[in-house]
Formats: sequence, C-alpha cells, structure tokens
Amino acid sequence: MTNPFLTLDRASLSLPDGRILFSDLDLQLDGRPTGLVGRNGVGKSVLARLLAGEIAPTSGKRNASGRVHYLPQQIHVPDGATVASLAGVDAWLGALARIEAGSTAVHDFDTLGERWDIRQRLAQALEAQGLPDLDPDRAAATLSGGEAMRVALAGAFLSDADFLILDEPSNHLDAPQRQRLHAQLAQWQNGLLVISHDRRLLDTFARIEELSPLGLRTYGGGYGFYAARKAGEQAQAQRELEQTKAAMQRQERALREQQERQQRRQARGNRDARDANQAPILLGLRKSRSEASAGRFAARQQAAREQLADQLRAAARKQAPSVELALFAPDASAAQDRIALRMEGAVLPHVPATANGLDLILTGRQRVGVTGPNGSGKSTLLRAMAGQVAPWAGCCIANVPVAWLDQRLAGLDPAASVLAQLREANPDAGEAALRTRLALLGLDAGLVEGPSGQLSGGERLKAALACVLYAAQPAGLLLLDEPGNHLDLAGLEALESMLRQYRGALVVVSHDEALLERLDLTHRLHLTRESAVLSLA
Repeated sequence: MTNPFLTLDRASLSLPDGRILFSDLDLQLDGRPTGLVGRNGVGKSVLARLLAGEIAPTSGKRNASGRVHYLPQQIHVPDGATVASLAGVDAWLGALARIEAGSTAVHDFDTLGERWDIRQRLAQALEAQGLPDLDPDRAAATLSGGEAMRVALAGAFLSDADFLILDEPSNHLDAPQRQRLHAQLAQWQNGLLVISHDRRLLDTFARIEELSPLGLRTYGGGYGFYAARKAGEQAQAQRELEQTKAAMQRQERALREQQERQQRRQARGNRDARDANQAPILLGLRKSRSEASAGRFAARQQAAREQLADQLRAAARKQAPSVELALFAPDASAAQDRIALRMEGAVLPHVPATANGLDLILTGRQRVGVTGPNGSGKSTLLRAMAGQVAPWAGCCIANVPVAWLDQRLAGLDPAASVLAQLREANPDAGEAALRTRLALLGLDAGLVEGPSGQLSGGERLKAALACVLYAAQPAGLLLLDEPGNHLDLAGLEALESMLRQYRGALVVVSHDEALLERLDLTHRLHLTRESAVLSLA
C-alpha cells in the first residue's frame, strides 16, 4: 500500500468508572521508529490498543490505512494453540499444505497469496529468535514465557505489517536475545511504535513520544536526547515557577499596601466630612461616591489577583505532573566488614555450571551483577543464597540478614493489602511513616489499602520492594532478581539511586545493562551452562 498512515485526531478515552484516562491526543505515526514512554498507570498500553484498533476512542478519531500488527506485553496462549498459530502463520501453512495435497480452492490460493516460502521464512524467523528446529505443530502451552514471547516476535516480523506496535517486547529476554531484538528492529523498514523502558533500545529510535496527564509530547532523537531535553525543560519550568511565585508575592504586597492607603484615605475623608458639619444629603452622596470608588478598587485588585493566579497555574502546568519517586536504602553499615555469605563446594539443583561445586565468598562491601543466558540458573543461584533452596552438595551459609526479591514477586500476598504486609514486615514502625514511604513510591492510599493482586505490574514491584527494603531488620545482603522489570523510567532511576546508596552486600540478576552500569558494581558473575566466572566489574 502506498503511503500508509496511522493517526489520532483529538482522541479521548474514558474508563468504565467515568474517569478520563487521556483526552485530545493528536499523533501521527510515520516511517520513523518511535519509542513511547511514560509513568506506570498513565495509559501507554491502552493507547497501544487504541492505535491497534482493539478499542475505540470515547471521542475523537483513530484513522488508519494499511495493516497494523500489535504485540501486547503479556502473551496469551489459547487452549490448543500451536507454535504456528502463536506466530500467526497457521492459516498460511494450512493453505500451503492443502494446495500441496492437490487443493484447487480459490480460498486457499487467496489465503496463501505470495507466501509460497512461508515454511522457510518461519524457520528463519524462529532461528533469528534463538529457537532453531522448533516444530510449528508443537503445543504452545509447552513453551516457557520467554519462548512464547520470542515466537510471537517471530510472527510479528513475519507479518509484513505497515505498522508494528510492540508493548515491552524486551521484558524477560536475556542479553543475547535483546541484542537480536535490537538488530531486528533496526532492520524493520515500516512504521514502528515500541513501548519500552529499555534505555539501550530507546536510544536507537528516531523519536520519543512521552505520554503524561498533560497529553503527548514529541521529542526528536533517542533516549539520551529525550532525557537531556526533559531535564532542561523541567529545570526551566522550575525557574519560571519560582519567578512567578516571587512576582506574585511582590504583587500581593503591593496590592495590600494599595488597599491600606485606600482605607486610610477613605477614613480620613469620612472624618473630614463629619468635621465639616455637612448636610445629611451631602454626606450620603459623599458616602456613595466613596463606596463606589472602593468597589472599583476592590474589583481591580481581584482582577489583578486572578491574573497572577492564572500565571501561576500556567507555570505549574509546565512542571512534571507527578511527584518524584524515592526509595530509602536499609542501614546495612554494621554488616560492611563481615563475610556476608560463603559457598563451599555448592552443587545447586538444575544449575549445570555448579556440577563440580561452586566456591564463593561475598563480603559486606561487594556488589555483584549476575548475567548469563536464560536457563543458566541465575534465579536458582539467588534462591540458594536466600536459603530458599538447599544445595545438593556442599554448603551455602549467610552470616547477615538476607532480603530477597524474586522475579515473580512470590513474597507478595495478592489477597492482602500492601499496607498490611508492610506493617507485618515492620510492626514497630508507625503507620504514618509506612504510608509516607509508600506514597514516595507513588503508592497512595487508594492503592495500598486494597488487595495487592489488583495492582499493575509496576505497582506490585514497588510494593514488593517496600516490604523487602523497609522490614524491621535491615538486610546485610540484598538479593534482587530482575528488579527493573515493569518499572517505568522514573522508577528505574529511583531504584538505581537507592541501590547506589545501599552499603551492604548486593547481588543483582539483570539483563538490563544500562541498569547494571549505574549500580557501582565491584564484580560481575557470568553464568552459563558450562561455567560460573567471577570477575572485577
């Protein structure tokens, strides 16, 4: 199709409870690869579904010509689905098989079109995702979550869509898989919109769209350009706000002084009128003129105040609409000079690299980033360090209090409220202090008092972090398994800031190199199926 387009024209969307999620959005997607960023809960995934045509705007228009392929953040595997159907090519493969078996049905030829090489293309697409020799007829239910995502990605690249919309496609992908994804997206020739907090990926795009309660804002360039421009805009907005506040204070003082002078003149005029012993009718006329003058003066003052208030609101609207997030590091200074954890000849379940025994000593000052491909045993290593899994042989002994945050947030009870779980972790802390800590994570009263299972992925991660970090007994060893998953960019920056302040032993499993580079690591532990190699960072 010549010059396909995908646009929004003053599009608004209201939630079932009547709340407006966003309003009057204008967007025009072209051939430039575009990243969509914004705070958790602002509506990025809903906007992606609207652009994909899955939902309609409450008002305004979505205009599209050409094919749009949308890949959601959570891959749903229907009952009976196969690898081929998950990739969206089952209809083409079926038509090809029937034609090869002798079918002359027009429908089969129309369905297949020019895709006579679809078997080869599917095999190549799966191999490009690191899934060679995967049988198209294999039941999709037997795939892991990461494998299902990669099959769906293969289908997206096979779709030949005019516009590709991907929602957090790099979640749960390991470093080599992320590199493959980055390379494939760089080669994509058609329209592309990606929701992501992967800063390396965002830096490769030609523009960034930021969704906030104020609407959509376009930034030319990748993540680095966006971050620099955003910081400059916020600094300028802060200066304008402070200047407007100062001007308002000066003007308010001037208005008060004017009012006081007016009142003194009016009082003096009243005294002079009484002393002049004027006739009552003249006194009444003079009083009426004085009251009319005072009324006009009050109206001018009110107009001046309203003008200043408008200026203040305009300056405040330029500020980031949401508060900055803050995490506070546990006080682990007492554990700094101790051996935090010792492994001797540890053979860990289903971790081939430890078959000959793993020896590892972590001191209270070490900060280790654990990397390696999916399936190499990184999560099992952390579970062993946390005492959740016993070694098959050897020992793993922690000498300091350990806090562990697993990738699936299993420690967070979905039926209980965040506040109740944090209160249980730290019963001696006052409720006001706990609520304040949660509010600084963007979790207000409406979120922390309901079941945690109803929270979004990013909100649940923040809640789990709070329960781990703000427990009564400070952790001397902090174990985090993919802590950046589901966090928005502001949440990632808050997490990185907190972890830089933390003074105990730290072990972080992550595929996000940008996050690891910001944690002041002392060591890297690279785990494969064949080896575990500890090196200086």
